[in-house]
Amino acid sequence: MSILKIPIRYEGAKGEETLMSLFDSGSSYSLMHRMHAERLENLGVLPRPMDLATASTDNFIKVNHWVRLDFYHNDIRMSDEFLVVSNISEDVIIGASTLQKWRIKLDFEHDTVLVDPKVAKAMLKQLK
Repeated sequence: MSILKIPIRYEGAKGEETLMSLFDSGSSYSLMHRMHAERLENLGVLPRPMDLATASTDNFIKVNHWVRLDFYHNDIRMSDEFLVVSNISEDVIIGASTLQKWRIKLDFEHDTVLVDPKVAKAMLKQLK
């Protein structure tokens, strides 16, 4: 498991906010604290609640809501779904699914996050 914490700007229908974000390759999903999620976007309701296991043995977090947000690093726009939870100590946890989707690399030698601008570039192809 590898983690790195940096400020990231998030944008939703209700506004934008820069939040300290923990990039955690050991977390399967990306999570956002409910307080911030509600300020940024209207919450979606999961069709079935999820129970997420934590690093603590026999400790689970029940998740009922989600948000889809745009987020920016070095002016590169990305977007993803964040599960909304109330009982986490971090503002945001960016998990492995988001890291893989956007091919985000964590550079621990320089304590930075690397995103290839080509990966985030919108590409449209004309169908024949």
